[in-house]
Order: sequence, then structure tokens, then C-alpha cells
Amino acid sequence: MTLDFLGKLQRTHQCGDLRTGNDGQQIILMGWVNRRRDHGNLIFLDVRDRTGITQVVFDKEASPEAHAKAEAARPEYVVAVKGKVRRRTAGLENPNMPTGEIEIAASELLLLNESKTPPFSVADDATINEEVRLKYRYLDLRRPEMQRNFELRHKVARAIREYLSDNGFLEIETPFMTRSTPEGARDYLVPSRVHAGSFYALPQSPQIFKQILMISGFDRYFQIARCFRDEDLRADRQPEFTQIDLEMTFPQQELIFKVVEGFLTAAFQTAGIALKTPFVQMTYDEAIRRYGIDKPDMRLPAISDLSAELPPDLRTTLKIEHGLPVLGFTIPRVGALSTTERKKLLSEVRAGFGESGLDLLDLDRLRTAEAFVPLAEAIAAKLTAEQIVFNGENFTTDDLAVVVTPKLGTPAKWNHDPQWIWKRVGALRLDLARKFADKHKLFDQTGTANDYKFLWVTDFPMYEWDEEAKTWNAAHHPFTSPHEEDIQAGRLTSDKGAVRALAYDIVLNGTELGSGSIRIHRQDVQAEIFRSLGMSDEEAKARFGFFLDALEYGTPPHGGIALGLDRIVMILAGATSLREVIAFPKTAKAIDLMVDAPTPVSEQQMKELHLRTVVRN
Repeated sequence: MTLDFLGKLQRTHQCGDLRTGNDGQQIILMGWVNRRRDHGNLIFLDVRDRTGITQVVFDKEASPEAHAKAEAARPEYVVAVKGKVRRRTAGLENPNMPTGEIEIAASELLLLNESKTPPFSVADDATINEEVRLKYRYLDLRRPEMQRNFELRHKVARAIREYLSDNGFLEIETPFMTRSTPEGARDYLVPSRVHAGSFYALPQSPQIFKQILMISGFDRYFQIARCFRDEDLRADRQPEFTQIDLEMTFPQQELIFKVVEGFLTAAFQTAGIALKTPFVQMTYDEAIRRYGIDKPDMRLPAISDLSAELPPDLRTTLKIEHGLPVLGFTIPRVGALSTTERKKLLSEVRAGFGESGLDLLDLDRLRTAEAFVPLAEAIAAKLTAEQIVFNGENFTTDDLAVVVTPKLGTPAKWNHDPQWIWKRVGALRLDLARKFADKHKLFDQTGTANDYKFLWVTDFPMYEWDEEAKTWNAAHHPFTSPHEEDIQAGRLTSDKGAVRALAYDIVLNGTELGSGSIRIHRQDVQAEIFRSLGMSDEEAKARFGFFLDALEYGTPPHGGIALGLDRIVMILAGATSLREVIAFPKTAKAIDLMVDAPTPVSEQQMKELHLRTVVRN
């Protein structure tokens, strides 16, 4: 087969553009063969490009040369088509295609390139092994679903960029090669050829640089920034990712919230979703009490505190620890479980509790004993109240009721954490919601704003206890400001567990989209925070000297936030993994299967970088 040259031929339309209004026009299309159907004297090629698919008809009698070339065409061949737009014969329209009312009567076909038989069909929606998809990513990206994902990503990024630009933010780039600073994950290091034994680090975030930009007087900064973290991967985490990074001078938290809600509203509007603002706000402590997690999924009913329904005498009878919370929640519309299903579920949950001291209180069993019927009814009434708050419906027998109690001897704290019971119940709530998702359908997408439950979580703890080291560590980067009253009350040294940070997260459907804080702008406060973390002045100078120096030159109050662009697009696209919205992602083992990276490098390159590898046992 002889391939054709493109020459000076130019396409007049894209494959998804043509409609009945183009009837009778002479056009030129270019793209890939999506499907081929041979009916003898008639051959049909579906030609595809980024915008869609158009059916092209090759009639042997009308255009014998074009028909002969169409016989040679196969899926994923690159073609150019000349022909006339015409309406399809009545009854043969395809309502599933935007171009389904027309077709092209071809007069000429150019075969611009051939294709090997692909390892999977680009045209089909069949499930494809992900490793195969990633190895042949250039084919995977041709699939219409992936094309839609990246068009959406482009629109979202553009809307965010335009909104921030229109609101006085300057887009400023920060370096990819910087110094290694502790930010919570391992750095990717870049060896220096010029400075033997020294390394640059790829930025985990532009944190220090954006604060320095505020010191530099830029007032409002943003960047759609690439970030790099050498950490264990999962579905919503990649070694390199993109975040919407912004910083402002003289802000209150509420101003930052308003800006973020504004650009998210603009971003979601590109997908036809009209968000309602302002978003819900709750403190960290409230989120733990109501949802057992600091990134609540509010598509599900909250946790109910049932402690008041179990007075001391009932606790003694039921062997429930006095003074600890009894918590419950419902999973809506699970339906009646058989005796076998209920026993299996109870067994699985109790096995998950392990030796923690937590147990389940079986409401159905309570109702079989007359003495405990009032208790069962009181618990059901409390769960009904939560259901009404959630969706205006009463708790019914179709809803799965889960009540968690602490056995006698259950500790009030676990690993120094007085909130551990709420967190264990919160984890169970999510596990059961995932288990019964096909029944409650609360995770199903309807294409409306109701699919997206945003909230702000505020007032995070400033410190977290390290049980192994028996010390308090910073829960955030060390430039996060505590509440002023906590500083003034001396809690930085007297009661670290009570210190609240001026830190906040934006959460969507149980996924943390981003984190931010009001920063420390005074050198004396920054030094006190370092000392409270057990860092000497000398150590702080060695690790952050350039930044501490900058703080001494009129640093204004400032604050900001960073949101994961990949996560926003993933949720909007209805995808289950970041790999669906990152063009060339890594696997869970941080491997790029398409280019086969990482790989060893030559001995000469290692010598130039003053490096050698040592194999460890």
C-alpha cells in the first residue's frame, strides 16, 4: 500500500462540527479511522478527531478510486476525506451521535499514515487493563472519555486563571530547583554538577517563595504550580502534581474563603454546575464530633451522640464504660438484612474494632427484650432527628442503624488522642457507606450542584503528639500562625495540645482539595514557634536562615492556600483516580510505563555529577 502526502490540502471542518445546516457543502475532514464497515459496493468509515465523529460513505460506482483506498483503511489509520455533506436516509439517523443526522459522500480519500493493530480498541468502552493503557498512553488519550477529561481540565484551569487575574492577582513563576526544606514529605533531589556533593530539591510546594513574594510587595500572587513529593502513592496522589497556589497580604480568613469560592464557582460553571456560596464552615473539633474525620463527606448523615440516652444504670446493665461517648449513625436505604447478613456484618465490624474496646449495640436485639424497648426507641428517635437534618426524612427500617459503645475498661485516650473514638466511628461510617453505595446511591452523580458538598474546616490543632518520640510536632508547616489568644495565654509552652492554628482546609465530598493558613509575619513569633518545636536558634538559622532574614525587613501580615487542580478535575469528571486527568501519570510504584522511567544512567553521567551507586543488602 502506498501512502499519500498531505501536500497543501487543508481541512475545512472538524469531525464534530457538521450538522444538517451544512447539507450540500463540499468539505475536507482529517482524522483517524474510528471504525470501518464494509458492505461491498458501500464502505463506511467513521472518522474521528478531538471534536467528535462523522460517518463517511464510499460508493464504488461514484468514486471507485476512493472506494479502493477505503478497502485498505483500518482502525487508527490517519486519513483525509473530500466530499459533500448530505442528510442521512430517513430512518437511518444515529441519535447517539451529535453528527448522526448527516454523513459525507466521499469523492476522495488520502491515506496519510497506517497503524499497527492497537493493543486495545480506541473506539470501544470496554474495560482495559490500566497497565496496558499507561504503556500505550498515546492511544489511551485518543479515547473520547480521555479527550473530554482534558478539555474539562483546560476549561477549569482557564476559568481559574481568568478569575484570579480579574481580581488583582499576578501570576508569578517560582523556581523548580531550590534548596531542601522540611515540608512533610521526602524531597526529590537534583545533584549539582558544578557544586560537587550538593543538591537542589524539587519544590514540594512554592510555600516559602510565595511568602517572600508577599514580603516583596506583590500583594496578590497566584500560580498554577507543579509540585513534587517523593511519597507513597494512591488513587488521589502522584509524585508530581499541579496545585492552584495563591497568597495575599493583609487578609482575614474570610477574604481568602471568598476568593477561593469565587474561582471554584467559575471553574464549576465551565462544566454547567452552578455552585451555591458561601460554603458551609465548621471547626476541626466540630468536624470530628459530627463526622469523625477532618475531611467530612456530607453526602452522608452525620454521627449522633447517643450518650444522653444511656444513663449510668443502663450502662452498668449493658456493661458500657461510664463517661465515654456512645455514638451512632445511619446508612440510608440499605433495606432489610437477613439474619445471616446481619450476623456477618456484626462479625466484620467487631473484627475491625480489634482490641480497641469498642463494640456494637444491636438495636434489633434490644427490641426483643421488653426492658430495653424504651432505649431502642430513644436511640431511633435521636437517629431520626439527624436524618431530618440531613434530608428531611425520618429514620426507617430501610435505614441501617449502627450504634457503637465502649466496653468496660475502654481507654479515654489512645495514643494521646482524646478524640479517638469519634475517629474510629467516622472511619466505620465511611467503610459502610462504600459497602452499601449501590443501595443508598448517595454517591451517584445527577449532574447538578447537589452532587458537590463543599465545606471549610477551620481551627486545626497547631501541634500533634508523636507517641514514638514522646513529643509534640508541628501539625502544619512551621510558618502557620497560631491564634493570637493562644500565644498571649502562653499555651505554646504550657499546653501545646490546646493551641489552635489559623489553618483551614477546603473539602469536597470527603476529599481534601486544599489547605492554607494565615502565616507568621513577625520574626519574634516565628522564633518562638521554632523554639516550641524544640529547634534551637542555630538550627533554625541553618535551615531557614534566608527566610528569617527576610522577615526582618517589614513583612506584612499575609496568608494563602493551595488547592489540587488534579483533584478538582478528577471529581468534576467523575473519575476515580488522578491518573484519569493527568496526561502522563505514574503508576502506584512511581513508574512511567510509557517512557520506562526511572532508568539507570550512564557511568559517565554519574561521574560528571560526582555520584556512584552502592547496592545495599
